[in-house]
Amino acid sequence: MRKVVATIVAAAMLAGGSATWAQRDPAYAAARAGGEIGEQPDGYLGLVGAGSPALRALVNSINIQRKVAYTRSAADSGATVEQFAFTTGCTLVAQTRPGEKYRAPEGVWKTRTPAAPERDPRCG
Repeated sequence: MRKVVATIVAAAMLAGGSATWAQRDPAYAAARAGGEIGEQPDGYLGLVGAGSPALRALVNSINIQRKVAYTRSAADSGATVEQFAFTTGCTLVAQTRPGEKYRAPEGVWKTRTPAAPERDPRCG
């Protein structure tokens, strides 16, 4: 069991990195810095508010790319897509920077401070 978890964690870090290249769009960077989007515990990007149609399209595009990466990596690691996405979500929330938004375990959007973000207790 520990080996499976370690494999999922390692693969999650790789999937997060492979999805990051798609997020170098200046609109993504501006929306993230402006608190319009944030990381969620489920491994997907979320809209903090309603968002413009262009921003919703950008978030949907990134989430589709993430799901593709999660599906591929989950198959390689023996995990389900949901398990893999959740593990990656734990990593992505932990990697937020001060000032960025993330969804806390209770479902509310929070702004990251210099302290560690609140994460689901299952993140470990």
